[in-house]
Amino acid sequence: MGVNLMARIGFASAGALAALVFTEANAATAVGNFQVQINIQATCIVVSASDLNFGNAGVLSVNVDSTSAISVQCTTSTPYTIGLNQGVNGSSVTTRQMAGAGGLINYSIFRDAGRTQNWGTTAGSDTVAGVGNGAAQNYTVYGRVPAQTTPAPALYTDTITVTVTY
Repeated sequence: MGVNLMARIGFASAGALAALVFTEANAATAVGNFQVQINIQATCIVVSASDLNFGNAGVLSVNVDSTSAISVQCTTSTPYTIGLNQGVNGSSVTTRQMAGAGGLINYSIFRDAGRTQNWGTTAGSDTVAGVGNGAAQNYTVYGRVPAQTTPAPALYTDTITVTVTY
């Protein structure tokens, strides 16, 4: 009985081995291809724009200067301009104003550290131009509160919109 059982196991193993060899001998493959693509379109985003904070001040008898930063990211070789509007309180990009409980405070935003080139919204005139390189590009915003009649103590604010045209 023991020999018969061993013979059956041996026969079963031989059958499994034959099935395995037979299956592998008849295996075949087929090959196909497919495309992988992406269409990059000219695009720009404002990555960040930090607040322009002039801090605490008393009597506005001298200029108060401050800076902030704008970071823009555009696709490589995409030309763009960055414009800054007049804010919610100003009447133009050359007459910006912060509003508070005590009235209005005049201020200006410039493209240069010498604070001589106004930053506005007219391409080719008072905006900042660049060409995208695919990475974030940083720009400094130069602000100035000029000497002026000082209004009542309060917090004065304005909101500027950054527009990237490409």
